Amino acid sequence: MGLGWKGPGMKLKDVETFVVGNPPPHFGGRYFLFVKLTTDTGITGLGEAYCLPFSPHLGAKLIEDVFARYAAGLDPHRIETLWRRVYSAGFTQHPDLTLMGVLSALEMACWDIIGKAAGQPVHQLLGGRVHERLRTYTYIYPRPGDQTDVYHDPDLAAVRAAEYLAQGYTALKFDPAGPYSAFDGRQLNLEALALSERFAKTLREAVGDRADLLFGTHGQMTAAGAIRLAKRLEPYDPLWLEEPLPPDAPEEMAKVARATSIPIATGERLATKYDFARLLAAGSAAIFQMNLGRVGGLLEAKKIAGMAEAHHVQIAPHLYCGPVVGAANIQLAACSPNFLILEGIEDFGGFHAEILQKPIQWQEGFVIPSTEPGLGVELNEVVARAHPYQDQALHLDMAKDPVF
Repeated sequence: MGLGWKGPGMKLKDVETFVVGNPPPHFGGRYFLFVKLTTDTGITGLGEAYCLPFSPHLGAKLIEDVFARYAAGLDPHRIETLWRRVYSAGFTQHPDLTLMGVLSALEMACWDIIGKAAGQPVHQLLGGRVHERLRTYTYIYPRPGDQTDVYHDPDLAAVRAAEYLAQGYTALKFDPAGPYSAFDGRQLNLEALALSERFAKTLREAVGDRADLLFGTHGQMTAAGAIRLAKRLEPYDPLWLEEPLPPDAPEEMAKVARATSIPIATGERLATKYDFARLLAAGSAAIFQMNLGRVGGLLEAKKIAGMAEAHHVQIAPHLYCGPVVGAANIQLAACSPNFLILEGIEDFGGFHAEILQKPIQWQEGFVIPSTEPGLGVELNEVVARAHPYQDQALHLDMAKDPVF
């Protein structure tokens, strides 16, 4: 037992939530929803919920309600007990993404407390570190002063790609397939197919063999539509084609996986071992992209990683939110033999660094996992309180009308 061990007698006492506005350019979403738990021994732990389909202010109330019902007075070491009680709340026992986001934030904060009590980083308690550094990728993002839209201009994207390579990146993600709507999947139109192919070709010519290309989509297509796109992309050898179909039909996703040489990656809109078991049963994907602020927390993600390992499926934890989920992703990745690559919001700088007491350590394309106890990050509460989210817009939106 490490120095500072407090034993199993501690109890969860207090909860506090932070709905933090993410200033422009809003990389990572419009807001971050953090939770801080405090034990009766004074140890605190941080968590974060990802992309709830309700106002984040309501989400904060949901976290407080669930804490009061199921976590208050509980020993934070009792992760499985907390998980099963919350998962079953209201006679459900079925993956509801709102409840799973709430549970993920609370569970993550408990692991932060457990690590601090033991004097160990969480990855040491989940099997021990197997990766000394973690390869990262970023989206190709716009810059102030851009004359065109980097999401639709492959030539500008190629210029930006060269800049990222100079910083040390060896993998870049882009998404030129067009808008995603509440009425997807669909067939992409010919213009979107042509632009997608042109992006892949231009970027491959720009980076050569120095970087992997990650083709992002957001469930826009049917299986037939995704196969049409994949055939156009195959000559440029992307590392993956991401979430080409909506997340509700793993058997349809498997049709795409069987029809293309491009690895299929998916999982940011799924939760729990049960959803991912269906992916494995169908043979839907070669890469799992669980978001730890939604999937059910760290232990659930570790279970999913173990299931995936048995099927030779790799993990690439998803991040389009704040740095507390980022820190949890790092803990999972560090102790998972089948880790592939880690998503970053560029180099975890900007507001993602300002909101922390100490930023996540990123060096030339790699994250260096923290050796600090717990998740390895602490919230800068002065910054958090100075940036309250005062809007009602959701973290992300889909187009509300069909796209043609």
